[in-house]
Amino acid sequence: MQTSVKVHKKKFGTLRRYKGLYLMMVPGLIYLLINNYLPIGGLALAFKKYDYTKGIWDSPWNGFDNFKFLFSTRDAGLIIRNTLGYNFIFILTGTVFAIAVAIILNEVRGKLSKKVYQTFILIPYLISMVVVSYIVFAFLSADSGFINNSILDHKINWYMQAKFWPFILVLVNLWKSFGYNSIIYYATVIGIDSSLYEAAVVDGASRWQRIWHVTLPGLRPTIITMTLLAVGRVFYSDFGLFYQVPMNSGLLYDVTTTIDVYVYNGLILLNDIGRSAAAGFFQSICGFLLVLTANFVVSKIDKDNALF
Repeated sequence: MQTSVKVHKKKFGTLRRYKGLYLMMVPGLIYLLINNYLPIGGLALAFKKYDYTKGIWDSPWNGFDNFKFLFSTRDAGLIIRNTLGYNFIFILTGTVFAIAVAIILNEVRGKLSKKVYQTFILIPYLISMVVVSYIVFAFLSADSGFINNSILDHKINWYMQAKFWPFILVLVNLWKSFGYNSIIYYATVIGIDSSLYEAAVVDGASRWQRIWHVTLPGLRPTIITMTLLAVGRVFYSDFGLFYQVPMNSGLLYDVTTTIDVYVYNGLILLNDIGRSAAAGFFQSICGFLLVLTANFVVSKIDKDNALF
């Protein structure tokens, strides 16, 4: 009995001691509850033929019919190809470019210059995709766009020619996202033990050799973590990038339609909640399996840097 009382007193004392930290945790827990856990009940819609008059729970079940429609449609292969293809290219180009920028930032010696560069590379990440879409339109507009009127000798109707858009979307995504990722990699670079660089200099290593043998190995845990997180979202896409930037042009459908755009069209244009929920559920399951698979591979190669 006395032991039980002591345990309770100890727990209560710990709670009082760290009450400030627990209070700081409350907003995050509330956000997770509302944004991540409460919507889980909506997964039932993926297996129902939703009827607005009956609501979620009273609508009739239809098994896997919503999933059958998702994979039987003629566009199933197209949207999956686009979603996976773009995301793997984004991961590759984004990682390489962000690491390069982080290393360049580390080589800048002026403190003021370094802060100015960090601010400028982060600005695109903070800009709304709606604004980005109009910036792109200002460059690509057939009549008044900067490229057609200042660079090219003949005008190109960019929003009617699909062959250009895989490159445009990759460039826009790279421009918008590299700043955030480069800051994360830069934070890792400046945390690498300076004595390693000093030892490399003493051994006669050049700047490129120091980068190759000290900086990149030091970045490896962060690269693995960021890549695993990105792999978990390869079945998702930036809706604004693929819907707003191309101005929802029907002529670009084959190269701009991803699963998220398909879900939006199914929900808003076709008013089909069940099929849209099935597509979202499919994305979640595939992302979960990809993270497990990628982490398993990493654990076999470098166990210390695996997520779990």
